[in-house]
Amino acid sequence: MQNQDGQVVDPETETITSLPTSETNDWANYRDDEVMQQQNAIQAEAGKIPFVGDKARKPLIPGSNKVQLQEPLSSLSDEYKSGNPILLEKIKVLTEQYDAIRRTRGDGNCFFRSFMFAYLEHILESQDRAEVDRITVNVEQCRKMLLSLGYAEFTFEDFFALFLEQLESVLSGKEASISHEELLQRSRDQSISDYVVMFFRFITSGEIRKRAEFYEPFIQGLTNTSVEQFCKSSVEPMGEESDHVHITALSDTLGVAIRIVYLDRSHDDKGSVSVNHHDFTPAAHDLTDGGVALKPFITLLYRPGHYDILYPK
Repeated sequence: MQNQDGQVVDPETETITSLPTSETNDWANYRDDEVMQQQNAIQAEAGKIPFVGDKARKPLIPGSNKVQLQEPLSSLSDEYKSGNPILLEKIKVLTEQYDAIRRTRGDGNCFFRSFMFAYLEHILESQDRAEVDRITVNVEQCRKMLLSLGYAEFTFEDFFALFLEQLESVLSGKEASISHEELLQRSRDQSISDYVVMFFRFITSGEIRKRAEFYEPFIQGLTNTSVEQFCKSSVEPMGEESDHVHITALSDTLGVAIRIVYLDRSHDDKGSVSVNHHDFTPAAHDLTDGGVALKPFITLLYRPGHYDILYPK
């Protein structure tokens, strides 16, 4: 694989700071008959799964932010017992690096819901007040960006307010502070979860519109529509699935790195399998520590048309 400068990069560890054509093709290559069957199966189960699943982590002690893992990643193997053996082999590889999975409902909003819970859970466990201060500044910049693009503030102000409320609630020592279990319950409350998803959809749309010249070639390659129409039909409405354009835009506008791990049927000429991932790292933000790039603290598992949360060992 080559990056935007034509340099060869390792597809398993590539950091995405732009959208090379090969990345567009990566998503398209998943759409074969077997993959579509997998996607349809996930969607068919959507109504049986809460917005954010409860079988990944639970508090060790009531009121404590420390957690223990509950659903092992190996549980995925049960879904593919009669499927492609390459997928089973890749799940074994994944279990060497990851402890658990938290499932999200396959309703088209799974990327944003997965990001929402993983980000808030990270703040709850790390109590990273500097990150909360940083993201709060970014949210205000996003608000100004939407206003400059012609959005009426009343169309998005409630979504912004609710996200900031959830962000503050996961910091301890405040009257409205919540526990891990309460975060899970809020994430499964449609009136809260959908509002936060809409917050992410609005700022993602705003970022794409702001950098329309950059995103236009990739959007036309995906849908053959204009940037404005893509945002109206594929970003802002609830239930619309997300791909590399959405992930890049959300990562860039919030300044949060995101790792996407791919569970697919690819293998080399000798039949050996490895699990590929891409790190979406916003180029406009300083995400380094002494010159060393910081690893994303959000890791999502991508299966065709669906995202779940992964927990590294």
